[in-house]
Amino acid sequence: MESQLIEYKESWRDEYLKWICGFANAQGGVIYIGKCDDGSVCGVRDSKKLMEVLPNLIRDTLTVVADVDLLQENGLQYIRITVDASPYPVNYKGEYHYRSGSTKQELKGNALSRFLLKKTGLSWDAAVIDKTDISTFRNDAFDIFREQARISARMAEKDVSVSNEMLAEKLDLLTDGNVTRAGVLVFHHNPEKWITGAWIKIGFFADDSTILYQDEIHGSLLQQADKIMDLLYTKYLTAPISFKGITRVEKYPYPKDAVREALLNAIVHKNYGSFTPIQIRVYKDKLRIANDSILPEGISPDQLINEGKSRPLNPKVANVFFRAGYIESWGRGIQEIRDMCKAYGNSAPDFKIDSDAVFVTFYPLEEIKEGEIPVPQDVPQDVPQDVPQGISLEVKILEAIRKDKKISREKIAAEAGVSKKTVARQLAKMQNKVVFIGRGYSGHWEIIE
Repeated sequence: MESQLIEYKESWRDEYLKWICGFANAQGGVIYIGKCDDGSVCGVRDSKKLMEVLPNLIRDTLTVVADVDLLQENGLQYIRITVDASPYPVNYKGEYHYRSGSTKQELKGNALSRFLLKKTGLSWDAAVIDKTDISTFRNDAFDIFREQARISARMAEKDVSVSNEMLAEKLDLLTDGNVTRAGVLVFHHNPEKWITGAWIKIGFFADDSTILYQDEIHGSLLQQADKIMDLLYTKYLTAPISFKGITRVEKYPYPKDAVREALLNAIVHKNYGSFTPIQIRVYKDKLRIANDSILPEGISPDQLINEGKSRPLNPKVANVFFRAGYIESWGRGIQEIRDMCKAYGNSAPDFKIDSDAVFVTFYPLEEIKEGEIPVPQDVPQDVPQDVPQGISLEVKILEAIRKDKKISREKIAAEAGVSKKTVARQLAKMQNKVVFIGRGYSGHWEIIE
């Protein structure tokens, strides 16, 4: 009887190389030529010729070596082909086949990605991107990382106060001097040049089919993590105002810490090979975060949700976010989100985890009644909303730097009368204009006009 390790064929056809490929990619197995489906011997023609042809055909087509033996039963000859499990991926003319149960499957999409990662022992984000040079990367994301790493104290000062290239090396983002996918994702200002879908899309919906307005967040993953919370809590969510005595109280419908944790999890664990951006849908009565992801081998959705088991899909990206203090490394993200919602007064969020996608849905505080649908501010969406009227923020930043080439972002923010994050956003926007402004690890600002 056919099983995970046994296949019967009455005669040989070259397409059965796919079955041998499937055995090699799984646990190995045996394919019999000259046996019926019930395992009885029906004999095989041209056995002598097949014994000469098959070993070389298997080796040359699949680059594997199989044992090919000629056997006999009741005067009938049949062939046994024994295939060992291969330690590396085996393909048949570019196709990857896999033995599962008593059937053969061609692996595609996420299933193929998961298989290749398992066989090679490498993570997707460890692969090198050709023709990338860390010296051409802008300083913005490196500055964000250095600042956060110092705050988190998860890297020694001597390891942070080095050149961008040395910092990337210490974070294991370079291989033989070449930048890995993780390095491009976390530090390059435009990772979409190589990795389509490495961005975030957010929209406000009246219902599932009616979108009222939307925004896109681009840039390095560190910049995206820095921008998305500001945008979400300044434009998409409103905080009803109440008073306790003479104290003004503003309480948003969702706890910031919980939403931030969910967004960071989405950024770190996203399957960036899917070419689809992280999607955030904001409604009157819920907030939903969706991203493509791949469950770790051997971990079920229930284990991930209820037992806190975790194995980062992008371990090198996760390490950068951990060193920056954005995430913790013990797989407690989902439980922490639940605890934060409970402490804030919200009901528990819903987690829906498929084999290739994760959905998190938050529900607002019960005491916050359904109100008016928020509308965009009466300014262009790329303009920081706390910029004062009059002289533009860009001019104020340039004037401050011209006066003091070592001025900190905190002092720039103080002189401009805005927040430090607003200054950071504005600096990032200025990179894309005629004026280039950057700050090297030496601490000096440079302006090239």
